[in-house]
Amino acid sequence: MKKSSFITGLLVCILAGSQLYAQKKPVTLSVEQIQSINRIMLSYDSALSPGAALLVLDRGKIVLQKTYGLKNRETEALVDATTCFRLASLTKQFTAMCVLQLVQSGKLSLEDPVRNYLDSLPAYTQQIKIRHLLTHSSGLVDYEDLIPASQTRQVLDIDCMRLMSKTDHLYFEPGSEYRYSNTGYALLALIVEKISGEDFAAYLQRHVFRPLKMKQTLALEAGKTQVPNRALGHSRSSNGWTVTDQSLTSAVLGDGGIYTNVQDMARWIRAICNFQLIPAALQQQAWSRASLSNGKSIDYGFGWHVEDYRGKAHPYHSGSSIGFRNHILLFPDEERAVIILTNRDEGDPMEPCKKIMDIIWPN
Repeated sequence: MKKSSFITGLLVCILAGSQLYAQKKPVTLSVEQIQSINRIMLSYDSALSPGAALLVLDRGKIVLQKTYGLKNRETEALVDATTCFRLASLTKQFTAMCVLQLVQSGKLSLEDPVRNYLDSLPAYTQQIKIRHLLTHSSGLVDYEDLIPASQTRQVLDIDCMRLMSKTDHLYFEPGSEYRYSNTGYALLALIVEKISGEDFAAYLQRHVFRPLKMKQTLALEAGKTQVPNRALGHSRSSNGWTVTDQSLTSAVLGDGGIYTNVQDMARWIRAICNFQLIPAALQQQAWSRASLSNGKSIDYGFGWHVEDYRGKAHPYHSGSSIGFRNHILLFPDEERAVIILTNRDEGDPMEPCKKIMDIIWPN
């Protein structure tokens, strides 16, 4: 080989390598971009109102982390990066992870009938499989619709199963349709307990939170655990903002009981994007559209909604409960995410999440 050809080839390799490296570097935000993002988040930025925490990751690195407003109006304490919010339905991605860990270890199959593990469920549930619970295609009646009007004690996951006896039907044949159901994720938490022999909250700590060093994250159990640096939920009333932190269903863990902060969420995103807890093939299923029995796909995987954004499918999820509204956009290939956690029962964080995406990545 001629020396000039060798040098030319070497330069091409170096240039290609440098371009690949540049592509993998996290984005750097300009002053103008940050100012635009602050304007988007302006409604949360008040020393008199419940607030929010914003996190933007790119290539697994935190490129923007900002907090706004109060975590507790009664004490006038401000939200900071370690303030823990109730995730509400963002919890479902963690519940799904626990189930998929058990699938990976061979302790259950996605095709197993649910009654293999919860045999006290009514006979009308006999065709429901684990997969159906994960993808909201079980047809189960939502437990919230079965809670008696006289109920005063908070409902637990085990109560959700017992409430199934108050009806004698499903919405549809399992696997034939999609209908979002919190019941399915309460049952999944019970199945995790049945198989592992651990309380669901304890399983999460041992197999998810501790391995990932998510030290301030937990599934809240009244009388057992306390949330560190806790944000209280609020709702607007005629007298301004009032604390509305808990409801009858706030103690159900599998569908919405986890509290965490944006710093721990950064650890979670890095871990799942790098397949630290389950293999890539199983994680990719969680992020992909599931199929119904008729072959039609639905916009939900395992614990994640799926949508197309700029022509590319990606996972996302919202979470709302009394006093909290949250949203996460995730782009696993780039280890990219925009997360907004709020402690107010008002507004839709999905909108500012997408606006922030468009500011940082306009193309």
